Amino acid sequence: MTDDARAPELRASDADRERVTEVLRDALAEGRLDMEEFEERLEATYKARTYGELTPITRDLPGAGGVALPTVSLHKEPVEQGSWADRIIGGEGSSSWAVAVMSGFERKGRWTVPKRFNCFAFWGGGEIDLREAYFADREVEINCVAIMGGMQVIVPPGVEVVVRGIGVMGGFDHREEGVPGEPGGPRVIVTGFAFWGGVGVDRKLTRAERQRLKEERRAQKLERKAAKSLDEGTGSHDGRPHMLENHRDRRHDRREQRREHRHERRGR
Repeated sequence: MTDDARAPELRASDADRERVTEVLRDALAEGRLDMEEFEERLEATYKARTYGELTPITRDLPGAGGVALPTVSLHKEPVEQGSWADRIIGGEGSSSWAVAVMSGFERKGRWTVPKRFNCFAFWGGGEIDLREAYFADREVEINCVAIMGGMQVIVPPGVEVVVRGIGVMGGFDHREEGVPGEPGGPRVIVTGFAFWGGVGVDRKLTRAERQRLKEERRAQKLERKAAKSLDEGTGSHDGRPHMLENHRDRRHDRREQRREHRHERRGR
């Protein structure tokens, strides 16, 4: 049996369901779906377990022909920090734009950032999380337009950030500029316009990386504690052996005194 014949029976991942959700959000913003249809299809998306169940949800929407099946096995392995050669994959992005009008949007997890990603927020907000993302090119542009709204771009360590946005009664966050990227790492250029709004840029570790560092610190703390206990037990600290010996002598003397006192009472 060919791979194409097996594809509808393959189990869908959370990333596949998120790609379908993005198409539905775009269709809602464009007026192709009303809110009731959007909610029905969104519910069906989160209930879907296979690619065969996902495909009909967006079959009648433009640009959705490759949402589920063509991405069957793009990114099965978890993203490792610093593995840039495997994360800059070329090709097209899995999502090229996002809109939030009195609402919000998210792009996060294992998705492919296109060479240019356009996003717009009006009385709303959005989050573009690149910590586990793949990149269609060594240099990508995130173009943000925020009108009385806000957006947050999250990048992992090792990514070079350049901010070129313009703010009018608003602003773009430049704090992460100037931090050198890792060799072979991507370059993210944040552009756009903010009016009574803002675009922030944060550099954060993934949850898995934070957990790994936490476990390392915990292991180091336990090692130090064990080493300290061993040192105290072997008497490496000055005066410690004498203190233990004196304590044992005092206990022995008290026992002898009690024994003599009992003998005296019996003698009476």
